[in-house]
Amino acid sequence: MGKLYIETYGCQMNVADSEVVVAILNNAGYTYTNNILDADVILVNTCSIRDNAEQRIWGRLTVFKQIKNKKPATLVGVIGCMAERLKTKLLDDEKLVDLVVGPDAYRDLPNLIKQTEIGQHAINVLLSREETYADISPVRYDTNGVSAFVTIMRGCDNVCAYCVVPFTRGRERSRNPQTILDEVKELILKGYKEVILIGQNVDKYKWEHENSDTVNFAALLEMTALVSPQLRVRFSTSYPQDMTDEVLEKMAQYQNICKSIHLPIQSGSTRILEMMKRGYSREWYMERIAAIRRILPDCAISTDIIAGFCSETDADHNDTLSLIEWARFDFAFMFKYSERSNTFAQRKYVDDVPEETKSKRLDEIIKLQNRLSAETKKEDIGKVYEVLIEGVSKKSDQSFFGRNSQNKVIVFPCKTYHIGDYVSVKVVRATSATLIGEIC
Repeated sequence: MGKLYIETYGCQMNVADSEVVVAILNNAGYTYTNNILDADVILVNTCSIRDNAEQRIWGRLTVFKQIKNKKPATLVGVIGCMAERLKTKLLDDEKLVDLVVGPDAYRDLPNLIKQTEIGQHAINVLLSREETYADISPVRYDTNGVSAFVTIMRGCDNVCAYCVVPFTRGRERSRNPQTILDEVKELILKGYKEVILIGQNVDKYKWEHENSDTVNFAALLEMTALVSPQLRVRFSTSYPQDMTDEVLEKMAQYQNICKSIHLPIQSGSTRILEMMKRGYSREWYMERIAAIRRILPDCAISTDIIAGFCSETDADHNDTLSLIEWARFDFAFMFKYSERSNTFAQRKYVDDVPEETKSKRLDEIIKLQNRLSAETKKEDIGKVYEVLIEGVSKKSDQSFFGRNSQNKVIVFPCKTYHIGDYVSVKVVRATSATLIGEIC
């Protein structure tokens, strides 16, 4: 019926959703193309977590408009979180968009495209309490053939004060574990060596079915690890209030469950955490870090940090700096607070930290974390890791890159190995961003 081009922005969930979208439209007769100029349908899968993410999308829509001017039959659609947040507003803006589809309405895409083909705008942004796309086999159209995302749940019930996700992705619902395991087995048959179990808060995964036991995240993690000892298992994202020792103990029990946890802190100040409605204190978070260090001493920990949230003082900021120093994160995603419409923070708080102050605090956080990341990388020099080869280095076609269990990237000479192989690599030096190794 035509060719489909899709661009994806934002989180891992969006990447996985785009693979579902391609599968749905493949079944409707569309073929995927990576050349936008060949496309009959252009979709952009969007993120609304920060304002600059949305501004980037508006810029891309202007580019798509220029393509559409040269090829008027081309359909342009916005899908994902920005579609859910802005809804009909996207259709009103300078005729940039023909199609608006929220994260729970992708099954309706073929019908909506038909509407646009007869000159009508089309929109479906209905959220669902049941939709998990569990019966759809995603098309891995843009992967390395080594590692793949597997969605285990959708939505979020935490309703943090600053976050739009509960409004753009709806309530939490977990996917039948058997469909998850079937997807994992299918990936193994296709040659994949690693799966990443993803959800907004994987620790809240819970499948209840009459006449069978309840499956929580720890049980699902174990079930996935047992599919094949040669399969690496990762997951993201954890939530401090919900991460249990049971999960940590399962990670310690199975060698093929990777020793890496992404545990967002957002702020090191208990007062700010309360305002953010995160549901835990500074002390609770530190106890969770201590539990990880105790049960998984070789585990890498990464985090998310927001600088300049509403009413944040120098003392609150210093609490964040001291916690970062104490935790010694291996990596962090660090951002300035960006007010989002219709969130609790936008309705009840004043975004009163000056932009200059936000930038200064963010710069201090980044400098501190960069120093700590460099120090932890130096500590890896001399260690030997099992590395899964993911691809050829961007800087030299004579080198591969891959990741160890701790999710750290290591670059090393190719020799006679291939993408998808496991190799033992000794770290011989470290740059500010990468570990450099030699195959043992």
